[in-house]
Amino acid sequence: MTIAVLFGSIFIMLFIGVPIAIALGASSLLALYFTTNLPVGIIAQKAFTSLDSFPLLAIPFFMLAGILMGKGGVSKRLLTLATMLVGWMIGGLAMVTIVACMFFAAISGSGPATVAAIGSFMIPAMREKNYSEGFAGAVTAAAGSIGVIIPPSIPFVLYGVVAGVSVGGLFLAGIIPGIMLGIGMMVVAYIISKKRGYKPETTVTYTFKDVLYAFYDAKWALLIPVIILGGIYGGIFSPTEAAVVAVVYSIIIGVFVHKELTLSGLYECFRETVVINAITMIVISLSINMSYIMTLEQVPEAIATFITDFSSNPIVILLIINAILLVVGMFFDTISAIVILSPILLPIIMAIGVDPIHFGVIMVANLAIGFITPPLGANLFVASSVSGIKVEKITLAILPFLLSMIICLLIITFVPFLSTWLPSLID
Repeated sequence: MTIAVLFGSIFIMLFIGVPIAIALGASSLLALYFTTNLPVGIIAQKAFTSLDSFPLLAIPFFMLAGILMGKGGVSKRLLTLATMLVGWMIGGLAMVTIVACMFFAAISGSGPATVAAIGSFMIPAMREKNYSEGFAGAVTAAAGSIGVIIPPSIPFVLYGVVAGVSVGGLFLAGIIPGIMLGIGMMVVAYIISKKRGYKPETTVTYTFKDVLYAFYDAKWALLIPVIILGGIYGGIFSPTEAAVVAVVYSIIIGVFVHKELTLSGLYECFRETVVINAITMIVISLSINMSYIMTLEQVPEAIATFITDFSSNPIVILLIINAILLVVGMFFDTISAIVILSPILLPIIMAIGVDPIHFGVIMVANLAIGFITPPLGANLFVASSVSGIKVEKITLAILPFLLSMIICLLIITFVPFLSTWLPSLID
């Protein structure tokens, strides 16, 4: 009865357009009030105590670092570098967009932030070169989803906290899958661009010296992942401390090196971070309430029993879990899904011998696809917002990229070496 009230109320509220954070809290409150003898005050207590976590501090600091870098002149330099590397290819602007998103993913840790930072430049540029509106928005929205896989990644931080696994290990595990997803999108963009006659962005032949200069000009941005991962695995600081270092570094670069961050710009960056983080933390705290109720009702055990009774074949079980995560990603944001589902799915994957770090990559890759699938599809709406293109056009044009991501997801799922090799070098 408790679970019926919990899930029934949340889906009704989501269907009528209630914000997901409120829907999570209200459904938990209704389930406790009508089906248990527990005091409803436990909702507030659990929501407050769930945020008393040092590792969770990494989330707002990585958010702030990404916003500071985005507004401190980094995006333009990354675009220049990406143009020199791939702008000469067929569909050059689409290729530049994907590579620039991969670079920016190594700074922001967020899918929507990557779409906003790169899309504000690249979508208008593609429209000027007569790329179709839907394709321009779709390329950016799809490539932005890589922002949660290439480290540093905010969902990896959260999964590491919930699952009790190494955040640094997750960061390393996401590098190869993130690059593979980017290459898959470039293949799709190339095929579509060749068919439609989209020309290279530049016919200039860049010399090796030109490329080296572009790398040098973007060096301050490219150093961030090196500093973060090097510091974590060098034992210099923890992932949370690495996020703080990234913020200080971003301020120094934006204010004193590129000189594009003013006092008013800094204020805007901090204000934007506070707003985004407030929303994120509310979702996390209320998601933990829902997870707590499901644990009380032994939902994880029931689901684990159902799946393992259905099949004992690890391949079938992983396919079922992928299907569940893909559907969940369509309706729940990444943060809620990780907090709610990790405790449910971890016992299952542990029972079939899947490495928790590998599963973290599988989970985040699934939920990254949720960024470009309606009805939630955050990247679709961000791309539409920064470009003025209708969401419907972007959604139709994104289907080939969606197929590419699903193919890459299956490879990531069934070739664990791609996720576990880099972390194994450090152990």
